[in-house]
Amino acid sequence: MQGFLNLNKPLDWTSHDCVAKVRKLLNMKRVGHAGTLDPKATGVLPIALGKATRLLQYLPGKKAYQATIRLGVRTTTDDLEGEIITSTPCSGLDLDNVKTALSQFIGKIEQIPPSYSAIQIDGKRLYDLARKGEIVEVPMRIVEISQIQVIDWRDGDFPELDIAISCGTGTYIRAIARDLGIILNTGGTLAALIRTESSSFQIPDSLTFTDLETQLQTNRFQPLAPDAPLQHLVSVDLPTASAKKWCQGQKIPLNLAIPDFVRVYETETNFLGIGKLEDDLLIPQMVFYEFTN
Repeated sequence: MQGFLNLNKPLDWTSHDCVAKVRKLLNMKRVGHAGTLDPKATGVLPIALGKATRLLQYLPGKKAYQATIRLGVRTTTDDLEGEIITSTPCSGLDLDNVKTALSQFIGKIEQIPPSYSAIQIDGKRLYDLARKGEIVEVPMRIVEISQIQVIDWRDGDFPELDIAISCGTGTYIRAIARDLGIILNTGGTLAALIRTESSSFQIPDSLTFTDLETQLQTNRFQPLAPDAPLQHLVSVDLPTASAKKWCQGQKIPLNLAIPDFVRVYETETNFLGIGKLEDDLLIPQMVFYEFTN
């Protein structure tokens, strides 16, 4: 049982809860996840099984979301889970002005993560510090947003905006909701969030826990291949003799100008692991396959 599970995380579950549930269902100890989702968010949560947990660091960072932003409201957590700081009706807000404000988030932008987040400062989670009432300066980070598309707009005293967002790793959608409210001078908070894509996993292909349990009961569950989400990396094929040496930790001479990690195979089909090319040498980074002779 080595590979990946494209899990559709249910509402009100933490990512850790999901890992614990998968461990129990599959009777496995080595289970991990990529890209934490807040409890009130649903959608794609990539789960690594067995040795595939060592591949998590090589997954692509692209993510996509569908979000609902409520304007006129500010909260302590930048979503509806927090206490309301301000609540001011803004029925006169115009969608064209909102779209203009949204355009400021496209590209590489500076973003301050929410105070209630899993980021660590001096070894302590921000949400733990926030719950204790400790005020800390949250470090700004650079994130990249490639696209924001307006899906729906609902007028009212507290209008709501549905958007689709494509972005890089580390982007907080709650922060976008908060900052959009700041730009519009209305306040804004995240009302709902679905992750539709994460690390090449798509929501139409995801499994709920009900799906997973049904497949397990009927012996139909098959994890995704360990190299399935790694197609963004160039592949390198080795003959059997060189493949064995590489899996034993030896560097293999290879004249290829690829300044990045690569997928390594034996004769195109047998996935061996992740390597890196330096000075015309293919250096093992993570060996997935072990030769038995």
